[in-house]
Amino acid sequence: MKPLMLQGHTRAITQIKYNREGDLLFSCAKDTKPCVWYAINGERLGTYNGHNGAVWALDIDWQTTKVLTAAADNSARLWDCETGKQLFQWDTNNAVRACGFSYSGDMIMFCTDRQMGYNPSLDIYDIRAGEQLANNAPLLSIPIEGPKVTSAVWGGLDEYIITGHESGEFSQFDVKSGERVRNVRVHSKQINDIQLNKDRTMFVSASKDTNAMLFDADSLDHLKTYKTERPVNSAAISPRMDHVVLGGGQEAMQVTTTSTRIGKFDARFFHLIFEEEFGRVKGHFGPINSVAFHPDGKSYSSGGEDGYVRVHTFDPQYFEFEFEF
Repeated sequence: MKPLMLQGHTRAITQIKYNREGDLLFSCAKDTKPCVWYAINGERLGTYNGHNGAVWALDIDWQTTKVLTAAADNSARLWDCETGKQLFQWDTNNAVRACGFSYSGDMIMFCTDRQMGYNPSLDIYDIRAGEQLANNAPLLSIPIEGPKVTSAVWGGLDEYIITGHESGEFSQFDVKSGERVRNVRVHSKQINDIQLNKDRTMFVSASKDTNAMLFDADSLDHLKTYKTERPVNSAAISPRMDHVVLGGGQEAMQVTTTSTRIGKFDARFFHLIFEEEFGRVKGHFGPINSVAFHPDGKSYSSGGEDGYVRVHTFDPQYFEFEFEF
């Protein structure tokens, strides 16, 4: 399994994402320029230029026509996917930490940080409504009480938004009323990443407390736990097999004091149901910050603190591998 190495970023990768068809791979990093690549051969198509700070998150709509980015330069921006032209810019009072398109692609949401006396909020816009954009008046702005949001995704049928917080708790916000419908706390430390499965009924969370967990997206019931010895920065559910991949490793601050072997910078594969680890993939020279499965489940990618994105295509043996029970 020889990976493709995608070298286009000069600083640590913050998030990678495939579009729905899986022909394009999007990546953003702390170097202000999100990139888009051909997933099949790793050729870089282009960059989205305009941000003046680290880009924390991105999302692509259903039809791969628009790209949404969230950055530390106090803005979220909407881009034309094909031309790289900026369509709109939302200016906020503080850094934007997470963002996402609704399943329909008509609505967007983004979450801001708590900084400089400004409280965090979760803002929802309908990008079809010109007056909302022109007046910078969101469809709904939900103030976030308590710990700030570190990652967020749209729930099923675009009825609610699931947020992961710095304290390790999850909340579910109703999109119509703005109320916090549910709140659970299973993790003991910060949530680093939330990713839904293919049919959006479950999600996997990655946390600083060294665990990744599987939850039901509607009820927020805790279903499974995948234990490691290092902080988990990202986790993804395979669309094809009952597998979960976790990426993480020792915190970036302490990396210089350890060898790559002790730092545990490998991607780890667990069985979704049995919670057992069955494989590891080495490669990165620092913690893995983001992992993503290709929509067909035949390959996966990881982006690390070393600024590289590695695209791994699975060998035929991977698909023949069955757990004995």
